Amino acid sequence: MRSLEAELESARELAVDDLADAIESIGFECTRCGACCTGHGEDEHTATVFPDEVRTLEDADTAAVGSDGSEDEAVPDPEDREWRDVARPMPYGLEEGDDGLEGETFEWALQTDGCGDCAFYAEDDDGVGACTVHEDRPLICRTYPFSVGLAGTSQPMGEAVDSVSLPEGGEAGDENEAGVLRAHECEGLGRDISREDAEELARALKERAVRELEEAIGVRDEYEPADREPGEVVVYDSEGPKRIDGTPLDE
Repeated sequence: MRSLEAELESARELAVDDLADAIESIGFECTRCGACCTGHGEDEHTATVFPDEVRTLEDADTAAVGSDGSEDEAVPDPEDREWRDVARPMPYGLEEGDDGLEGETFEWALQTDGCGDCAFYAEDDDGVGACTVHEDRPLICRTYPFSVGLAGTSQPMGEAVDSVSLPEGGEAGDENEAGVLRAHECEGLGRDISREDAEELARALKERAVRELEEAIGVRDEYEPADREPGEVVVYDSEGPKRIDGTPLDE
């Protein structure tokens, strides 16, 4: 099994042109259906977000979505917005205790509203899905429905419905293991995509693959078992153990 450091090097060597070629071969156009931003049945919307992305979203302006200029009311205005308005502990690994979820987890997920949808999701007057922080949306949102298959990188919930093997080598021409471009369920797959849009998506995919591996290495290197109180949730990220409000556990 290759080390995370070796996989990180492979991610850094991913060729944007190869990724763009693979994206073009599958095809994609966002239809703004909102399926990737909303919960499904009992399953809440679950999308990973990096610590620095949480801080960016804390300060992000929310866009108006209605013709009357109304804004999404799921989250407070930036001046009043806090960490827990943006992110919640990834539920995997947590258990239901007497007072709610408790335990330890290793990622943050975007916060959800009472319906299980992303807190930053809204619909316009015509019922079309809209992201109210579109310009500042996290990398996982910028790259859906695609992911890059390397050890240490994640994929959205659900199995891939299509995949394309990437050529070996990379931008530097070194002999590294080929990765795989995976496509996940989305009604926009199979539609024509311009080369410009494919390259923009490819650059974001490469950045996300690198960031995920850097985060995984950071979590590993910063991990120290914390003294967790009964009924408490601890999130271990690349900056160390945190409470659910994003504050370091040792403060």
